[in-house]
Amino acid sequence: MSKSCVTENALAASLKLLMKQNSINKISVKMVTDTCGVTRHTFYNHFHDIYELLGWIFENEVIDEHCSLSNWKNGLFIALQYTLDNKAICINTYKSLGREHLEIFLCKTFNKVLEGVITDMTPEMNVDEKIKKEVAVFFSSAITGEFLGWIKNGLKEEKEDIADRIERMLDGTILRIMEVNNK
Repeated sequence: MSKSCVTENALAASLKLLMKQNSINKISVKMVTDTCGVTRHTFYNHFHDIYELLGWIFENEVIDEHCSLSNWKNGLFIALQYTLDNKAICINTYKSLGREHLEIFLCKTFNKVLEGVITDMTPEMNVDEKIKKEVAVFFSSAITGEFLGWIKNGLKEEKEDIADRIERMLDGTILRIMEVNNK
């Protein structure tokens, strides 16, 4: 692992530790660097601000191998479990100015998964790429809404119930849209 990765991971671990007890808008760069044992200069060599570090955390703790029709639900479970494992961080992010980073991360993640699912569904179909992208964006926004609602309510609902509801909404819907738009 490169020195840069080691430093970024250490800064991320410090921010995550601090976020267990503080909302993101109450955490300063100095708090992160003091917790991590590095200088402010080192922090700014890697990130412009706390929110960029938060975005880096969300981006780098995603598992990309679940972007397929056969494996998407496993990826959904991993995202749900990640949220549970990082409950305080996710709730604090949701309740802070960092909420936008969480929403962007979720939307981007689910969009990537859905693009993979749609690609797997349509190898023999002639569907306009614009339609495929619109469907991925639409449903990734819906799934993000489910996640944000779950976080807003304190992650009280069982992750299996969330996954089952998402699966019910998607089951056959995307395929039907693709079939209708098959030229």
